[in-house]
Amino acid sequence: MTSTILVTGGTGTLGRPVTERLRAAGHEVRVLSRHAQQYAVDLRRGTGPLAEAVAGADVIVHCASSPRGGDEAAARNLITAARAAGVGHLVYISIVGVDRVPYGYYRSKFAVERLVEESGLGWTVLRATQFHDLVLQVLRAAAKLPVLLLPAGVADQPIEVGEVADRLAELAGGAPAGRVPDMGGPAVRTLPELARAYLRATGRRRPVLTVPLAGAAYRAFRAGGHLAPEHAVGRGTFEQFLAARTDGHRG
Repeated sequence: MTSTILVTGGTGTLGRPVTERLRAAGHEVRVLSRHAQQYAVDLRRGTGPLAEAVAGADVIVHCASSPRGGDEAAARNLITAARAAGVGHLVYISIVGVDRVPYGYYRSKFAVERLVEESGLGWTVLRATQFHDLVLQVLRAAAKLPVLLLPAGVADQPIEVGEVADRLAELAGGAPAGRVPDMGGPAVRTLPELARAYLRATGRRRPVLTVPLAGAAYRAFRAGGHLAPEHAVGRGTFEQFLAARTDGHRG
């Protein structure tokens, strides 16, 4: 059965492929973001045609998010509008470890999870590990120095964003399911392993060094609070992701 589905953050790294998959499945898809043509909405401020965006929508897939803050205000504004419009299903993408890692952005995502659960709407929450895109962004920045410095003792479990998009599209086409099983990348990898894969793919030469950091968030990352080895359902590796990128050899 086809539905009318609103995707927040629908022009972003995850929202764009989610939108593509939903449209390919025959759904009527509305894209909401600050720069979308029809539904240019700033969810954090609650400005723009938010009421029009949610009116008549069967499902909302909430991908809009920012590590710079404002996610909780955005969720409140969205939930208020969704309630008023009688939306039946709100799907939210979160991050593995938001309840275990005392990092500001994670705390905000966890708070949004609670808002979704207490919204009175039918809801589904999916947590995923970090996307390959984020790991690449971090390594690119680190490689700008003569020595590639990484936090000691930290691993990651990156996943292909398209696989998460597939799962979100599937969930949006179904009934509210509550908290569903986490999605993790195919393997837990140390940061030096990922860094060396990046250096090989880009033809760069950098010494890779690890340094200990301080703080509760670092300890939680070091303890693997952001990992889901028991849910290693992803298939695409970081090396495959790098090889597929057209700019892979330009760093």
